[in-house]
Amino acid sequence: MRKTVITETGAPSVRFIEIGSEQAGQRVDNFLIRLCKGVPKSHVYKAIRGGEVRVNKGRVTADYRLDEGDTLRIPPMRLPAPDQARVVPPAVFPIVFEDDALLVIDKPAGVAVHGGSGVSFGVIEQLRAARPDAAFLELAHRLDRETSGLLLIAKRRKALLALHDMMREGAGRKHYQALVVGDWVNDKQHLRQPLLKWLTASGERRVKVDALGKAAHTIITLKQRYGAYSLLGAELRTGRTHQIRVHLAASGHPIVGDDKYGRDEVRARFASLGFGRMFLHACRLELPHPLTGEPMVFEAELPPACTQILHHLERNS
Repeated sequence: MRKTVITETGAPSVRFIEIGSEQAGQRVDNFLIRLCKGVPKSHVYKAIRGGEVRVNKGRVTADYRLDEGDTLRIPPMRLPAPDQARVVPPAVFPIVFEDDALLVIDKPAGVAVHGGSGVSFGVIEQLRAARPDAAFLELAHRLDRETSGLLLIAKRRKALLALHDMMREGAGRKHYQALVVGDWVNDKQHLRQPLLKWLTASGERRVKVDALGKAAHTIITLKQRYGAYSLLGAELRTGRTHQIRVHLAASGHPIVGDDKYGRDEVRARFASLGFGRMFLHACRLELPHPLTGEPMVFEAELPPACTQILHHLERNS
């Protein structure tokens, strides 16, 4: 990618950037938000809507996908001064696997995967801050903020597109572990209720089982019973928002600690025991390498907080 260089000693100036192969395919809004770190997103979208952002001298919408060789015009947008404190603190996460195309980390609970919806920054922004020389770092999929476990990050555009294709076509296998309320009866069960997104009166995003929703398929296996609770394995065959959480709640077995679809009294009880998170963990990923096709299997053990609460339940069930 060839781009102009600007300094912060004077007023911001117009920049022209030529898009290279590693940037091709990105939405123009996402590209600008990453490039113009420190500029409010609202300013970026206002510039796009106002026609100040142009591609090959023409106006574009926020969802325009950049092509290799495009010339992108970026209007004057004031960036943070060079000596200003870094907005996003860099962070290092446990690495499960890394090569020149792919990074797999073990995400802790309580950390969003990206900024937005009231969160200033997430895993991807912190990784970019920790790796300022990385040419490309993009999320290949997502985990809920309170879900821990395996998270895929692409280090090359070609790898990202291949991973997205795999997710869409169901080429990979994503396995989770969840502790739920109640005595789960069947050793193996397929949950296929369609799921529909909706907004609460306060504007919060939620999901519910609804005949008008999108097809969803979760395979549940019983791992162990703990009296009034059950440890389950969950394999995603589709990737809908909050899929495991809603399927289990709709089955009468909400996940322990789930603040959207779970029970307040259960969450309070486990919090009193020192367990203050949702018990959902992405424990295993099976998929071919996005560039070589080589079969890969990644695993992440249950975090100590989860194993400790299981030991407590075992002793007291």
